[in-house]
Amino acid sequence: RPDVLIFPPILLGGTMLLGFVLDWLHPIPLLPPVAARIVGVTLFVLSGALAFSAQRALRRAGTNVSPHQPTLAVVTGGPYRRTRNPIYLGGLGVSLGVAFFINGLAPLLLIVPLFALLHWGVVLREERYLGAKFGEAYREYQAQVRRWL
Repeated sequence: RPDVLIFPPILLGGTMLLGFVLDWLHPIPLLPPVAARIVGVTLFVLSGALAFSAQRALRRAGTNVSPHQPTLAVVTGGPYRRTRNPIYLGGLGVSLGVAFFINGLAPLLLIVPLFALLHWGVVLREERYLGAKFGEAYREYQAQVRRWL
């Protein structure tokens, strides 16, 4: 299994919770309220759909979704045709949607350290694991599909 620094749902949920608290302590709005809600809901729904679709692709391929369990196959179908990390991309989008929905600068600024922790603490570690486990098949996939977008 990959040696991820932190379990991604805890990282994403913890960052959103911290964003709520910081916004509650010191609210700084981003947009007019109605516009912020529209942007937030749109990002949340689209990003959630991406993550859900990616989870379905993993299950269809017969591999585990959790990074705490071994990966059983290199998945190249569904959203994995366009990005190697659609679940994490979806999670970042959901976090961004929440930041806009609550209309707070603090949750928006937390997206930067969230991305950094996700990238260096999870994604690069997973890539090392997948490269070691699947060898050339994974390296070919890496050469064809972007890590993020």
